[in-house]
Parts: sequence; C-alpha cells; structure tokens
Amino acid sequence: MLSAIDPGLLDDVEKLRTLSIAAYAEDDQASFSEAETLVAGFSPERAEQVARAFTAYFHLVNLAEEQHRIRRLRERDVPGRAETRTDTFAGAITQLTAEVGAEETAKRVAALRFHPVLTAHPTEARRPAISGAIRRIAALLQEREDPRLGYAAGIENERRLLEEIDTLWRTSPLRSQRPTPVDEVRTAMNVFDTSLFQVVPRVYRALDDWLLGAEAGVAPARATSFVRYGSWIGADRDGNPFVTAKVTRQAASIASEHVLLGYEHAATRIGRTLTLSAEDAPASAALNELWTRQRALGGFAADELEQRSHTEPHRRALLFITRRIIATRTRDADLAYTGPSELLAELRTIQSSLREGGATRAASGELQHLIWQVETFGFHLADLEVRQHSKVHRQVLAELRAGGSHSELTDEVLEVFHTIQSLQKRFGVNAARRYIVSFTQSSEDLGNVYELAQHALGADAPVLDVIPLFETFADLNNSVDILTGALELEPVQARLAATGRKLEVMLGYSDSSKDVGPVSATLALYSAQSRIAEWAKNNDIELTLFHGRGGALGRGGGPANEAVLAQPPHSVDGRFKLTEQGEVIFAQYGDQTIAARHLEQMASATLLAEAPSNQARNAQASATYASLAAQLDESSRNRFYELVHAEGFAQWFGRVTPQEEVGLLALGSRPARRGLSLESLEDLRAIPWVFAWSQARVNLTGWFGLGTALASVGDTELLRSAYAEWPLFRTMIDNVQMSLAKTDERLARRYLALGDRDDLAQLVLDEMALTHEQVLLTSGQSELLEGRAVLQRAVQLRSPYVDALSLLQLRALREIRATGSADAEDRPHRLMLLAVNGVAAGLQNTG
Repeated sequence: MLSAIDPGLLDDVEKLRTLSIAAYAEDDQASFSEAETLVAGFSPERAEQVARAFTAYFHLVNLAEEQHRIRRLRERDVPGRAETRTDTFAGAITQLTAEVGAEETAKRVAALRFHPVLTAHPTEARRPAISGAIRRIAALLQEREDPRLGYAAGIENERRLLEEIDTLWRTSPLRSQRPTPVDEVRTAMNVFDTSLFQVVPRVYRALDDWLLGAEAGVAPARATSFVRYGSWIGADRDGNPFVTAKVTRQAASIASEHVLLGYEHAATRIGRTLTLSAEDAPASAALNELWTRQRALGGFAADELEQRSHTEPHRRALLFITRRIIATRTRDADLAYTGPSELLAELRTIQSSLREGGATRAASGELQHLIWQVETFGFHLADLEVRQHSKVHRQVLAELRAGGSHSELTDEVLEVFHTIQSLQKRFGVNAARRYIVSFTQSSEDLGNVYELAQHALGADAPVLDVIPLFETFADLNNSVDILTGALELEPVQARLAATGRKLEVMLGYSDSSKDVGPVSATLALYSAQSRIAEWAKNNDIELTLFHGRGGALGRGGGPANEAVLAQPPHSVDGRFKLTEQGEVIFAQYGDQTIAARHLEQMASATLLAEAPSNQARNAQASATYASLAAQLDESSRNRFYELVHAEGFAQWFGRVTPQEEVGLLALGSRPARRGLSLESLEDLRAIPWVFAWSQARVNLTGWFGLGTALASVGDTELLRSAYAEWPLFRTMIDNVQMSLAKTDERLARRYLALGDRDDLAQLVLDEMALTHEQVLLTSGQSELLEGRAVLQRAVQLRSPYVDALSLLQLRALREIRATGSADAEDRPHRLMLLAVNGVAAGLQNTG
C-alpha cells in the first residue's frame, strides 16, 4: 500500500522501523544514532508521510489487540468459569454470599449503583473521522471471526477490509479547526448509539440470569438498573469560555434526541414482534384501560393500529407507545409523554398483561430490555453536571452585591441557572441538578452557588445539589472541616432533608498530583476518603464519593476495578462514581463486548469493596503501614518540591516538552492553560501537564518522587511486606511499573536537553533511575511488569515504534524552537501534531 503511493516510502519506513527495533531490543546506541540521522535527513514531506505510516500502524495494532481481547473474553465465557473469578457477577456474588449471607447480598445487589460521567478531553488527539474508520475496520475483523463465513463472503470481507485500511491511511489525521463543545457532544453520542444503548441491558441481563438461575427468562427480573450516566460535555465551563448556557441547552437537546430515537427504534422493533393473539395471550383489564386512553389520545393513529392489529392487543399498545415517543422527540404536546415515568408505567402495564396472559418469556425478553433502558437513560440520556470555578462565583457575587450594571461574565453565569431550570422542566429534575464547584476552599464556596441561583431566579430557582470538588493537597486536608461548615447552610439542610440525607463529594486526582506529586496525592486522596467516610457516618449521611480520574497514570489511571478494591472501608458502600475521559471513553465503550466487560468488572468491584474480608484487609494494612505512609508522603513530596519549586521550572517545563506547541493545536475545545503564558504551574491545567510529559517519554507525573521515598525507608523487607499486604501500595507500585515501562531514558535525555538546565535534567534522570531500581526491589521482580506478562510483551512490542515517532517529534520540536514559529499551520507544527497523534495511539493512556 505504501509502495503504491511512493516507492521509496516503504523503504524509509522499514529502515526506521528496523533501526528502532534494534536500538530498543538490543540497547544498541549505534542503531539509535543512525535512526536519529535518518529522521533528520527526511524531507518535510517524507517526515510527515513516515509519521502517518507509524500512526496508522498503531491504529491497526490497537484493533488487533482489541480483537484478541474480545476473542479471549468469549473463550472464557464457559459454564462454571465465571464463579471462579471475583471480577464477574457470578464470582463477586458467590464470595459476598459466603461472607454476609444470601439475604444481605440480595440487599446489596439491589442497592448497587455505578455512575460513570463522560467528560471531554482537552488533549484528545484522535480525529472523529479516524475513529469512524477504525470502528468500521473493527466490525469487519469481528465478521471474520464468524465460523459460518463462507469462501465468497471471506473474499468480500477481505476486499472491504483493504478498502477501509486504505481509507484510513488516506484520511487526514489532522483537524482543520479546533472542535467546538457541540462537536464533542456529538462525538460522545456516537459511542452511545453504537455501544452504550445496546450494552447496558445486556449487562443487566447477565446479572439477572445469574440471580434467577433456572428461572432466567421466565420469572420477573431481579436485576435492577444499577448504571446511571452523567456528562460534563457541553456543561463543564471551568476555564472553557466556549461552553455557554446556549451550548448547555444544545448538549441536552442533542442527547435527548439520541436517546428518544433509540427508544423509538427499539419500541418499533419489539412491537412488530408482539404478534401474540388475544386468544393465546389475553389482554389484562389494565391493558384494556391503557388502550382506551390511547384511543382517546390518538385519533387516526389509534384507529389505524386497531384496524391492523385488532386481535393483537399487546402489539397495538406498544406500537402506539412508539407514536408517543416520536411525539415526545418532536415536541408534539398533544401526544408527548410528560416524563419517563409515564412511559415506564405504560411499558410495565404491557409487561404485566403478558405475564398474566401466560406469555412470560415475551414479558421477560426484549420488552424488559427496553424497560431497563428507560430506567437507566430517562429522556435525557445522561445527567448534565454543570461545573464552574469557585473564583468565578466569588467574582460575580462581588459585582452583584456592589450593584450597578452587569458584566458579560455575570450575565452568562446567571443565565446558566435559567438553563438548568429549563432543562429540569423539560426532562425532569435529575437531568441537570448537580452543580460542581471546582477548587472548593470553604463552605462559603458552596453557599455562593445557591445565592447566585437566588439572584438569577429568586423563588423559582432550580433544584440544585451543589457538589464540592477538592483538588489541592490543602483542600483535601481541609475537606472535613469544609463539609462540616456546609451542613450549617440552609439550602444544604433542605436538600439533605429532601433526598434522605444523600450527599456527593468529588475528589480531584489531576490537580492534587500536580500539586504535590503522585505519591503524596495518592496517600492524601486515600486519607481524605477515609476521613470523609467517617464524617458521613457520624452525620448520618449517605455518601457518594465522585472520583475525578483520568486515563493517565498521573491522573488516577490504571485498572479501575483494582482501584475500587483498594478504597478505604465504608467509602464505597455499594456506590461508585468516576469520570471517563476522552480516549478512555473510546477504549472502554467503543466495542460492545469490551464495554460489557468493563461495566461488569466495575460493578463487581463495587460490590466486593464492602465485603468484610476486603474492608478488613484495607483497614488492617492502613493501620499497620501508617508510619510508612507518612514517611513516603514526606520524602516524595520534598523531592517533588525540589523539582517543581526550582526557580524557572515552569518555563523550563515549557521548553523540554511539547506543551506550548500542543496548546496551539486543534485538539479540544478547552484551552490548555488558564493564562496567556506559562509563568507558573498554576497557569497550566492538570491534563496537559500529564499529556506533555507522556509525549516527551518521561511520564514524570506517574512516578516522580517514589524512588526517593522508597529509598528513604531503607528496609526492603518492610516494603515487600507492604507490597504483599497493602492494596493501595501494591496498586501504586504496579501502576508506576506501567508508567516507567513506557518511558525511554535516551529519548527523555534528548527532550530534557532542550531546556538548557543541566541541573533540572539530571534531577529528573536520577529520580527515574532510582525509581526504576526501587520499584523492582520493592516488588521483588527482576524487570518491569514481570508479573503481568501480556502487558509487558505488548509494551515491549510497541515501544520501538513509539520511539520512531518520538524521534520525528523531537525533530519537529527542535525546528519550532530554532525558528520561534507559533504558526500552527507550518510544516514543523504539522509534523508535531502527526507525531502527537501517533505517540498517543502507541502509548494509549496518555492523558
């Protein structure tokens, strides 16, 4: 394919590939230097072509790995095997039953809640057109797995596969302009349409089948709709001037359109199959009453259905429901539903009638799936969660209290409350009742939101659950005092009374890590969760902790189900809420089989987090290793401060990573920094901070300070005991192994040299070497990821190809620095973005 475009391109790609593999596998400095020389000699056009070739390779490799994972998941799906794995419904419920008994387990399963919140990503590198091509190739790969695929169909599949691969290669990976928040909403909707809408009832069915056993598919469902989705996309205005009240309205309307279309198609499909006659499945009295009401509403439409399905009462009732769903979507007030509860009541009437008439399988089949979907998604699909910075609220309130004319900012902030009120009236209170306050530093920051709502609408203010977001080290330490102060606020007291004393508290993984380093942040987050959980218990509050995790290891990334099991006792309590960002959304939910597995793993971990054995293990380890935790915290934080508090560090960071250049590129709608220039770390958002270090192949945000902290302990046996017995510590060490495995010392040295600060460069390199040494010593392994052979092999196979792209990125970065160009359209910047795309695809968890 490459040779058909340019006969010499394939040769150049192969030369660079061969040299990169030799340099990595054999630690051959000569091959590395030759690869650098080769890259430096490419013409600008050739450099871009080579970057695109390696990037396309990673897209295809990622698909191959995904397909292998799907294949393995299917191979494991055999009778009796699920019960042996605690990351399945069967295994988790079996273990929980053994520990707390069947009755208590049933209560916990019924109360289970998993709440992912989709967020846009300011460094999402992949263009939607590329994502679309990848998904089409994925569908063709899955088709090839079908053993029924005949010879002719196989030939056709191969033709289409090559066509799509060629299309992927010829599709520009670069966006022509920065995406708008509405573009980001539509990208997320694609995941809903192709995966989430179908996967959610499939997951509930898997749980229900296990709970019902031999009665599965016949008896009434016992599995509850335990998943709820939230979204910040189009609602998170913290630092994003492009998210306005108008955009938030658009985001809600787009989401509603998609979910109602989903219901419309599902109800039509199911209705057409409910051809059970009145003789074989008699209509119940309640169904006849429903049809009477439908006829009164429907006029001609009801008459038409009566004529076509006169002897099929369940069919005509459900097809009329389809008409009402359409009316709800098109806002036809005469037929539209007032809310999802009205739709659910009618669906359940049909279901009960089928059951009474003996058609239990029809009652428990696809109709139950539709009921689960409506329970999960409502008419709004995902709860929109507005987020704004506490500083903005203080600024606007100061202006309002002073009187006089309003600034544009004040008008916009007040308009948000009008939007929330409008959305609640249209879709219900749950559609937009959560309001998150970034950088909550006092209870007054929470009260400010309620005061702003009063300024906007007075007595007609919308229902609000104001959620504190604790992000910095200081705010995490002060969290309990702030929450105690919040209990004295009248609006908070009123909401607690209305909700049965339910409260959400959000914890920020990104900024806390940027604030004090990954080790101290991990320990501070654990401590805050433990203290907040104890505070909630003492104040009779049903707490939900909301984890602001990202995909990168410097932002709380890593295996999420393992992280759930490492939480403090009573901090989960059957409810787990977290953010799913950018690349994570595509990776976790892009394929239906993987999405179902992700949801099952997370739900199983949420159940098991409060198992007595897991609680005892975490509580005992936390007490046993409290002094170790304190030492790791102090040592790692001091080492981190030594770096980031060094004079000129922020400017140096901007020179040794592609952070400044990435900020010019059309990656996401949200600006990468808060100010016009990078004068301090406070000016930089946490996500680009992580992204830039990963692109520079240093991954500093995932490990810096840990080596010094471990070395300061001076007791290998103690560290190994902690690794064996302390889940939080083990998870941290294992995640650092992954982070270090994706670094490259030779490339890191070249990036760090761009800053002309040998002292800071050497400090980073010394800590990298020390952390590598100490992590292996602590884990008792001879090489990184030794205990995770599949992941280790995947990283080893990928790394040489990422190295090639990093060399191309370095070339671009040097050219940009040499010329001082800030033109995002020039050749060096084009090469930079192509390499950014490729490195992100190769490393996968980059931000």
